[in-house]
Amino acid sequence: MRISTITNWAYGVTVVLTVLSGGAFILSGYSATRERTAVQEHLELDVLGEELALGAEERTDAARLYVMRGDQRHLDAFHGREDEERRREGAIKGVREIGATAAELAALEEVARDAEALDKIEIAAISAFGTGDQVGARQLLFGPEHDRLQTALLGAVTRFRELTNARTEAVVRDAQSQSDWWSLLAKTLLALTAALFLGVLYFILKRRVAMPLTRMTGIVSRLARQDYDVDVPLDRRRDEIGEMNEAIHIFRENGLERDRLDAERRRDQQTKDLILQMMHRLQACQTQTELAEVVALFAPQIFPALAGHLYIMNESRTTLARIASWLDPQHSEASFPASACWGLRRGRPHVSAREHSDINCQHLDDSDVPGLCVPLTAQGDAIGLLYFEERPEGQLQAETSRLYLELIAENVGLATANLQLRDKLTNLSIRDALTSLYNRRSLDEDMNRHARDRGTELLACMMIDIDHFKRFNDEFGHDAGDEVMRYVAHIISDTIGAAGHAYRFGGEEFTALIPGMDEAQGLELAERVRSNIRSAPLSHRGRILGAVSVSIGLASSRDSGSVASLLTRADTALLEAKARGRNMTVLASALVDGGRRRDSA
Repeated sequence: MRISTITNWAYGVTVVLTVLSGGAFILSGYSATRERTAVQEHLELDVLGEELALGAEERTDAARLYVMRGDQRHLDAFHGREDEERRREGAIKGVREIGATAAELAALEEVARDAEALDKIEIAAISAFGTGDQVGARQLLFGPEHDRLQTALLGAVTRFRELTNARTEAVVRDAQSQSDWWSLLAKTLLALTAALFLGVLYFILKRRVAMPLTRMTGIVSRLARQDYDVDVPLDRRRDEIGEMNEAIHIFRENGLERDRLDAERRRDQQTKDLILQMMHRLQACQTQTELAEVVALFAPQIFPALAGHLYIMNESRTTLARIASWLDPQHSEASFPASACWGLRRGRPHVSAREHSDINCQHLDDSDVPGLCVPLTAQGDAIGLLYFEERPEGQLQAETSRLYLELIAENVGLATANLQLRDKLTNLSIRDALTSLYNRRSLDEDMNRHARDRGTELLACMMIDIDHFKRFNDEFGHDAGDEVMRYVAHIISDTIGAAGHAYRFGGEEFTALIPGMDEAQGLELAERVRSNIRSAPLSHRGRILGAVSVSIGLASSRDSGSVASLLTRADTALLEAKARGRNMTVLASALVDGGRRRDSA
């Protein structure tokens, strides 16, 4: 019950009890007044009875003394008693008016008759005494009739007094009893009022208000300090304190929710900041290796509950290869065909998990761990894949995470596409489009770098020219000539391998630079190149083109001169090889002043 309702009821009951208590006190006072009136009436009637008895005796005594002594003062006393008699007669009338009983009135009437009869006898005796008949007067006053009347008068007075005493005592007892009962009732009601007031004061102020408020003070203080870990006991009372407790509960829940939202907002802002940092670094990457390092560094910071791989598609757009990993994912292959991923097939993120009631990608094992494949696209073309794998504490299905994952995938895809496009442009600027070897510009830059940075390091240079190349163009067409140049370039590149670099010098001429190799080692390598080119006949579109041979001029920076003149000396040696009949290697150091007198190696 609400405190206001309890207070109103208590107030109403207190008012009613107070009114009843006041009424009881009033009735008790009225009963006490009746008691006092009854006592006073009892005293007055008792005095009246006594006066009646004494008055009759005194009047008789005055008459007898006058008859016996003849003293005038006794006669005056007798006549003075007449006034008192008249007063007593008036008092008797008053007794009739105050509501005397019939028995009392009958006794009073008997007293009045007897008194009147005595008065007549006494007056007659006084009259006889006045006429000188003393004997007759004495006989009247002392005769049997006078005694009988006097005795009857005294008996009537006694009976009247007894009747009035009995009646007034009963009235006094009744009034006293009522006064005591009403007084007890008033005191009881007053005690109930006080008990109710004290009970309400204790129950409402202490139990229902003071104690809960004291308990809530510490809770509210902690909540005011934003300490929402405080335990708020749930109070089911349907009153103002219960409503206050419910409001505190709501405030605490709102505070917890606000803290949760703030924490989510901070985490979201931190995630956005990390994504922004990642995007800035992706834009600054120069190679795919750097891009892989950036993704492997930031992905576990942004999504600490998700392990993953970064895959890049090969140039033929058929196979994906892993270039980066983080947090040790276990359920995806290192490389796989592009058709093995449903995300790449559909061109949109795909969740592989049985609980999602969707098909699993073929590059995943049979584990029940959910995996998310997010394609990397640029200009509508798939160029790679971001794979995420749920860890035990992960939440792969969170929509916010999915949005960020797709945002990261979009930026990684754009960065990868930019790097690939830059690599293509770089290759176009430094490589020959027909043979895929480095071009003349790259050769000049490498020569200048060797001359500048590595002037004392060994450097062997081969100038290679296809023998009778014009014949292939004339007999089989320019396509066949292009095939011959690609074939020669491929053999040169494969034979040299990682030892050096091969360049297309121009036309059907090629150049090879091999750092750290002296003239003897260079000669061995040159002969291997020439032998490999000559070893197998070449065909084009079903037609045998015949064997292809090359002439090679070889020079070394330490044996023959400086790096700056290396190309010139190797070219001179090449001209010597062609002059000697082609399909041979000539050392620049074997020539004297550019002459052709020394044998080829």
